[in-house]
Amino acid sequence: MALLVLRAIFVMVSVGIAVLIFNSPAVQASPTWVPWAILAGMVALPLTVIGFDGLIRRKELTTITAIYFGLLIGVFLTYVTMLALQPVMPLSQNDPLHSWLPLIVGSVLCYICTSLLMQTRDDFRFLIPYVEFARDVRGLRPNVLDSSAIVDGRIADLAEAGVFESRFVVPSFVLDELQVAAESGDRQKRTRGRRGLDVLARLRENDAIDIDVISPRQESHDELSTETRVIDLARELGGRVITVELSAAKLAGVRTVPAINVNDVAAALKPSFVAGDAVSVRLVKQGEEPDQAVGYLEDGTMVVVENGRDQIGRTVRASVTSTLQTSAGRLVFARPA
Repeated sequence: MALLVLRAIFVMVSVGIAVLIFNSPAVQASPTWVPWAILAGMVALPLTVIGFDGLIRRKELTTITAIYFGLLIGVFLTYVTMLALQPVMPLSQNDPLHSWLPLIVGSVLCYICTSLLMQTRDDFRFLIPYVEFARDVRGLRPNVLDSSAIVDGRIADLAEAGVFESRFVVPSFVLDELQVAAESGDRQKRTRGRRGLDVLARLRENDAIDIDVISPRQESHDELSTETRVIDLARELGGRVITVELSAAKLAGVRTVPAINVNDVAAALKPSFVAGDAVSVRLVKQGEEPDQAVGYLEDGTMVVVENGRDQIGRTVRASVTSTLQTSAGRLVFARPA
């Protein structure tokens, strides 16, 4: 809508310039067809520029920032252009072009700059020393949560661990869906809905986590699935989808929207060793228990070998019995093979 208004203003400004040209003595003394030719040219000029502009792929940026910087850059380029044209086209003060040309060049350049910035994607930034005009949603790439990821709850653990730096976005229709489910007569749906609201409350209470509820700028059709609407919002914000549904992750991939499946993250973080695996480790010291010996793998993983005290200083082959993941690292318990 804002782009349509800008284009309409551009056409009106061009017509206004044509009116100013009509009132000049040089045009009033010219043949009757000249004003009509000027009017046609000043109408065709913005329409041509708008037509070429429409061929460029539509993009988005904060409207106010685009207008400010577009006008500023357009005026600056107009000034530079007029300076560059002076040696090529020396104009006297009485020459009609001396008054008309800066207006024409300025209107075209201001429109092109403003339109280009308005259609730039949200991850485009204007950098000034110590000042950054960024997109609406802070962070390099907002994480858009769907209902499955919220109800699953593991996203709260990952967020509290500091895995995600950019803020989380909950679509308003997903929040409405959870609210409806929490008030449902179906016990299973009610449990899922309340769990989802509890997870959101947990995220909100953590001051280190930024989370916002955002409505789509353009409301999708009701017949579209929630997954599709979440993906559309992620595309609109230049973000990525967080889900536990395999179908949602695949759909996002087809539509070239980045997606993170929490199940894939869990699979990547699972222990590298399972019971029965054989490891070769050099025992370097005694463990906490009298009969234990401790060694370290190449990646720093501590291996505690039962009944290995008499093997300290040697490399032994052991069979994994269990593993333990803690915030301090991973422990592997084993016994001599």
